[in-house]
Amino acid sequence: MADDASDRKVIATNRRARYEYEILDTFEAGVALLGPEVKSLRAGKANLSDAYAAIRGREVYLVGAHIGSYPQAGRANVDPRRERKLLLHRAEIARLRGRVAERGFTLIPLQLYFKSGRAKVELAVARGKRRYDKREAIRQRETDRELRRTARSRGRFRS
Repeated sequence: MADDASDRKVIATNRRARYEYEILDTFEAGVALLGPEVKSLRAGKANLSDAYAAIRGREVYLVGAHIGSYPQAGRANVDPRRERKLLLHRAEIARLRGRVAERGFTLIPLQLYFKSGRAKVELAVARGKRRYDKREAIRQRETDRELRRTARSRGRFRS
């Protein structure tokens, strides 16, 4: 979603997702949260590393995301790893169900952020990479790094 990322306040990013999965398409979804969870997100206490989205019936849930407890909430805190409902239009859910039904596709959260004061998650329709794809990604990253390093060194010694 590149529709003006300037008003986003990113809380958590799933950095492993782009390494482990081939991203095919992205969607933006709202997240149904309780009060202490919103406070905790504003404090930056979130982790998406083991999270994924599951479609159950007509609803989509964020599973495995960790939103830490808010100390001032006391007993109002809930389980940090509870499933949270994602807010999508019915047509979007139907489209996602069709994509996920294809072999090997899954829904992975890429980012958790605030947009206009509302908690949103960027979901990706993704396919797991094979081991050789991962090695290729590492090789490409290292060659790019080497090229940048040589370009920098050339620019540094010229008079």
